[in-house]
Amino acid sequence: MKEIKKVTWRSPSNIALVKYWGKKKGVQIPAIPSISYTLENCYSETRDTLVPKESKSKDVELRFYFDGKENMAFRLRMLKFFDTISKDFPLLQQYGLFIHSTNSFPHSSGIASSASAMSALALCLCELQDELDKKKPSKDKFVQKASTIARLGSGSASRSLYPLAAEWGKSRAVKGSSDEYAVPFAKNLHKDFKNYQNTILIASSAEKKVSSRIGHSLMKGNPYAEPRFKQANKNLVEIMGALKKGDLEHFGTILEEEAMTLHALMMCSSPSFMLLAPSTLTMIEKIKRYREESKLPVYFTLDAGPNIHLLYPNNIKRKVDAFIFAELEKHCEGGKMIHDNVGEGPYRVK
Repeated sequence: MKEIKKVTWRSPSNIALVKYWGKKKGVQIPAIPSISYTLENCYSETRDTLVPKESKSKDVELRFYFDGKENMAFRLRMLKFFDTISKDFPLLQQYGLFIHSTNSFPHSSGIASSASAMSALALCLCELQDELDKKKPSKDKFVQKASTIARLGSGSASRSLYPLAAEWGKSRAVKGSSDEYAVPFAKNLHKDFKNYQNTILIASSAEKKVSSRIGHSLMKGNPYAEPRFKQANKNLVEIMGALKKGDLEHFGTILEEEAMTLHALMMCSSPSFMLLAPSTLTMIEKIKRYREESKLPVYFTLDAGPNIHLLYPNNIKRKVDAFIFAELEKHCEGGKMIHDNVGEGPYRVK
């Protein structure tokens, strides 16, 4: 079939330092602000290809391929997403669309695959529509729109559009912050936080039993929701201060508090659920013991899944790697782990 236009973007996942969990009324409006590190090696690469439509109907003609195979479940999710954004993207009714996407890491295992996938897709759609409309927005405007569109598909995806770190959610502590899109935080990072390491310890690569979407909805009836919202706003201010000053210890303390609070909220939902694996808990205990004995600033966080994100400064990487291979690798599923670090954000693949 004749190709009309084609574009490919690679966009990374991110790891939230202060967690987004719970929504307000509206489409993907966060109940609390969040801040995250942008990763480098955990990414989605998405290629969008416009082709002539096969019919004159206004229905979206979409074929979706994941890892080279046509995926009907993802196609249905995309069609729902396109209903939300159709007014901003006339191309969806004017052309047929082929989407090819792939991840560099396990899908749906708590490494925010939706963040990387939806941000890459948003970048592709925004570029294609701008080309068709013969528009050339500034880089800042282009990225802000892509962040807004990505948010509609996955809230955390809004933060993957920026290098190093990003904040999302209206907060009096962050100038220019918004519930509609994320804002960059890289300029505020102390030099010690700009090359941070993030080793992801894969406790399980199985798909999550409870999706993040359902987890967010269960916050509505959670008895600890309001205290959590106050805690998150306080932690946002404190962790931003630590990131600016280079305070590794305070950063790590908040990081781990946020991780454990997130999973405690899951266990206190109705119905309650748990995404931690036995090996997750074993590794957490070993990390705490190693930090106490070594006096090194090695801290962990967790997303909505069992896999541990181990964060530490680059200058102790050799020592931490030795600890990982000696004590933690055996608790990972098949010894699997991903060595990642803070990254520079998405880029267009030529």
